[in-house]
This record gives sequence, structure tokens and C-alpha cells, in this order.
Amino acid sequence: MTFQEKHVLVVGMGRSGQSIAKLALSEGAKVTCTDLREDAPQMEGCTHVYGLHDRLDFLEVDQIIVSPGVPATQRDLVAAMAAGVPVCGELGLAAARLQAAGVPIVAVTGTNGKSSVTDLTGQLLRQAGKRVFVGGNLGNPLTDAITQADSLDVAVVEVSSYQLELPGGLCPTAAVILNLAPDHLGRHGSMENYAAIKQRIFSRMGPEGLAVIPAKDSSGLLCHGKTAAVQAWLGRGPGVRIEGDLISLQGTPDDGTVDLSGLSLLGAHNRDNAAAAVLLAVCAGAPRSAMNLSQLTALPHRLQPVHDQGGVRWVNDSKATNVDAALVGIAGIGAPMVVLLGGKGKPGADYNRLRPLLQEQARAVICFGASGPEIAQALQGLPVRHASGLGEAVQTAAEIVQPDEVVLLSPACASFDEFSDFEDRGRVFSALARETSP
Repeated sequence: MTFQEKHVLVVGMGRSGQSIAKLALSEGAKVTCTDLREDAPQMEGCTHVYGLHDRLDFLEVDQIIVSPGVPATQRDLVAAMAAGVPVCGELGLAAARLQAAGVPIVAVTGTNGKSSVTDLTGQLLRQAGKRVFVGGNLGNPLTDAITQADSLDVAVVEVSSYQLELPGGLCPTAAVILNLAPDHLGRHGSMENYAAIKQRIFSRMGPEGLAVIPAKDSSGLLCHGKTAAVQAWLGRGPGVRIEGDLISLQGTPDDGTVDLSGLSLLGAHNRDNAAAAVLLAVCAGAPRSAMNLSQLTALPHRLQPVHDQGGVRWVNDSKATNVDAALVGIAGIGAPMVVLLGGKGKPGADYNRLRPLLQEQARAVICFGASGPEIAQALQGLPVRHASGLGEAVQTAAEIVQPDEVVLLSPACASFDEFSDFEDRGRVFSALARETSP
């Protein structure tokens, strides 16, 4: 499918909306962009309907492309679908185009760790000489890969639950759900619905594909769903498991082991992330013999050491935007620490779950931001201090931290009370850490 001579409505003008609008324009479409934000980005050559949605715009077009920030239950989208207007998510449409061009897709979803596994898989494929696009929910929209299709061997795609509401033609060669923990329940309503949406990643896969879920699922809700793909597991065979310092593959195109001993990434969870990445990379055509895990690097804002001074290490784990991610970050340090928790909490967050690990490993906890008081209340009895925002939290940490300790930002909350996103928060933390002397 191309957009030539079609009237296309793009709903939501974030990065993915801008990318699909540019593509549609380049292929000769008439493009209308709509966004509830009055100050959404202007796209040259497009018609703009900003600050509101006009129902007629949804009913009088040939195709609607939806950005992940817009729920599939949005009433104008529902009306358009009822009227027979084709509605597709940006990632789903891009995936169909790439697959039709012969570019296989490796897809990664889950509550936590999906960005890291996506990036690590891309690194391993590049080690093997593959020409790789890495993106989706991570970084560049998948639509950006369409114009590169002739020069790609594979696309490695992070897929969010928002994107899986309208998965379109997504049909991965290999796909994994890493885990499932309470998150985005304000949009999805329940853990059961959240799990069902995640499992859509397997729904179009054929018998040549590999569908992977964790052997140990703390939610008890994950399954392979209705898929024709070969089933595999994280933590047992067929699939991948860790045995000491070896990653062991079974039921893959290149069964055997990969040395894990040289991995330098912080935290036991990164050993699991590396194992998942090895499995996916092998399924995408990378031989085990080409893999050197000692060369793998971490993404920014994920247990990223950003400053060392006076025996104190400052670690940026700003991507820990929910309680489960913060638990992983705190457990990954392995040293006495001062932990910074706070931001804009998510619906249903249970901060009391942090208590046992903080009691064991944290000498002090600093709660900041919009949800700081709620977190402090949940952690009553622990050595908790209060700060109005991240700047005050960093200053307090610098005053109380001791040599041979770590200051860890692993906030367990979204960033939207002070910052545009977790990356913005992480950059500010890193700059403040370098400016602040303990």
C-alpha cells in the first residue's frame, strides 16, 4: 500500500505522527493532521486541526493513522471504524510496509527492560555484520525505516502496549514479552486487559516465527495466546537460560552457549536482558560465534553511572518509571546507597513494595516531586527525607552521602510533574550530580 492520491488523517503529532505525515506527503497524499494540543508541530504541506478533533475529519478520509499516545477507544476513532474507515497504528502500518519489502522484524515488549533488550539485540546483530534499524517505541519511529528498506537486513523494534492496541500488520520473525507488572492501568483498565494487549504481539505470527514468554511470570497472566508460532521461554528450553556464566540456547537456528562472563552492565537483570537479546539475535540470523558480550553498552538513563567524586558514585536510572523497574534498579547496585524516589506517580502504584529492599540496602531515601508525600507515607519508619523537586533532592543527597556509597535516582514514577520525559529528568540529574560536591 502507498498513500498516492489518498486523503490521510494523522491523529496525534508526536514523533511517530510527524514521521508518517512526512511519508504520506512524499507519496502524494493529501494529509490532515489533528491533535488536541493547540501548539502541536506544524507540518509543511499539511492541513492542521489543532486544539480539537472534528468528527468530519475522521469520517471523510481514505485512511487514518494513529499515534500511540491516542487510545484506540477515542470516540472519533470508534466512529470512524464503525463507518468503515481504515484505522491503523503508525507502527503496525510501517511494519506491514517493511515486511512486504522483505525486511524481517524482531519485536520486543514487556513492562520493563524492553528498551534495553531492543538496543542490545541491535548491537549483537551489528557485531555480526547485519544492517539493522533499531527503533519503534525506542527512539526513531518505525516509519523512518521504510525509506531505508533496500539497505536493511532486519528491523529490531520496541513495541509498547499502546502500539499494540492497533497492531495492524505487525508479524515478527521473533517476538518476546519480557515480563508483566502493573503499569498503564489508567489506560488499559486491568492487568488482565493489559496482558491480553501485550499478547497481540504474537497474533499474526506464522509457524516459522518464534514467540517467547518468561518461564516464571510473576503476574500469572502471560501466555503465548492464539499464535501459530513456535513457542519458547526465557529461563528454560526450548528458548534461553543462564547457567553460571553461560547463556544456553535450545530450539533456535544456532543452539549452544555464549560466554556471559565479560558482560560489564550493572545488575543481575542485565544478564537476563543480554540472554533475551542473544536469543532474538540468533533468530534474526546472527551466529553465536560473532557475539562478544563484553562489548555491549547500556542505554542512557538505565543504571548509568554518571559521576564519581570523593568515593561517591552517582547513578542515573531515570527510566525506572514504575515500582517494578525501581526494584530492579535498587537491587542492581550491590552497595550502600541513598535512593531518590519521586515524580508523578502512576495509578495503582504500590510504593510499599519497595520497603523490604530499601530496608536492606538504602541508608537513606529522599522523596521528591508530586508523589513524594505519598511515597514517604508508604515508607513510614524508614530513614526518609523530603524534597520539593529533583534539584533539592540531589542537594540533600550530596549533603548526607558518605564515601563508598551510591546516590541512585531510580524514581518509581513518571517525570511529567517537572520534566518533559524520563530522558530530560535523567539529563538534569546527571548535570546536577556533576555540579554537586559531596
